[in-house]
Amino acid sequence: MTGKPRSERHTGLLNGIAAYGMWGLVPLFWPLLKPAGAAEILAHRMVWSLLVVAVALLVLRRRWSWAGELVRQPRRLALITLAAAVITVNWGLYIWSVNTGHVVEASLGYFINPLVTIAMGVLLLKERLRPAQWAAVGIALAAVAVLTVGYGRPPWISLALASSFATYGLVKKKVNLGGIESLTAETAVQFLPALAYLLWLGGRDDLTFGSEGPGNAALLAATGLVTALPLICFGAAAIRVPLSTLGLLQYLAPVFQFLLGILYFHEEMPPERWAGFALVWLALSLLTYDALRTARRGARARAALRLQQAVSSATSAPPVTAKAEAGTEAVEA
Repeated sequence: MTGKPRSERHTGLLNGIAAYGMWGLVPLFWPLLKPAGAAEILAHRMVWSLLVVAVALLVLRRRWSWAGELVRQPRRLALITLAAAVITVNWGLYIWSVNTGHVVEASLGYFINPLVTIAMGVLLLKERLRPAQWAAVGIALAAVAVLTVGYGRPPWISLALASSFATYGLVKKKVNLGGIESLTAETAVQFLPALAYLLWLGGRDDLTFGSEGPGNAALLAATGLVTALPLICFGAAAIRVPLSTLGLLQYLAPVFQFLLGILYFHEEMPPERWAGFALVWLALSLLTYDALRTARRGARARAALRLQQAVSSATSAPPVTAKAEAGTEAVEA
């Protein structure tokens, strides 16, 4: 049996739930860092994340040879720099949106991220879509139109978050580097500009770190853990559970964010926005159904191929002759 043991799958599932659960509940954390602004919080996140992931690499006893190889490959280094720039935009916009009362709109960005990823595949990679995928994209476009009416403007926060995260995923796929290693490289790129910004704030007496008491300073330093811990859990899940399971788990984060926006932050949801979100959820349901159906068909096709190969191997084996049988009997006697 080639599948993962049940205990391994269970561990992977728990890690996946933990990762997406933490990402979904993180809107509760950013407001605790006030009066620090979004830019200062972002800079702290970059600085402390590098320290946390470096310690994680040492604890997990991972080799550092990948860093030397990366430095000697200008193309991959450029892609890491691009990934760092894109995720900086994503992180900064997300922190700002949460701390300015746009949690629901931010959650929409991560709901529509799979749809934006598909659209980028068509536009940039010339991928072909199945009919169900085309239908999902069409419904998503209708949802954006309805939400534009509901918000009185295009949902630019959602679109920017979705497109930046989709771009980040595309770039990371090209880099082909492990999760913790990739985050280490990205935060290393971000570290010096972030540190310089914090020093500049300190020179202007605008830095809140240390001036708002030890509790606030500890919370700002904890941004490194808030960034790295879900990624470590995600890495543990990715090697233990099927990709289809991770694809379903990814919706936990925006669901939690959406519920927090309505129930905890008490953001308004007029009928037009409910209609837009309903269309998005319909598109995602169609997309998920199509993905699961395609995965099942692929699994059946692979099973049939393995059975065919087994039968072919059995029927093509050399026949046992009477002379060979007699020889075997003589040896046994």
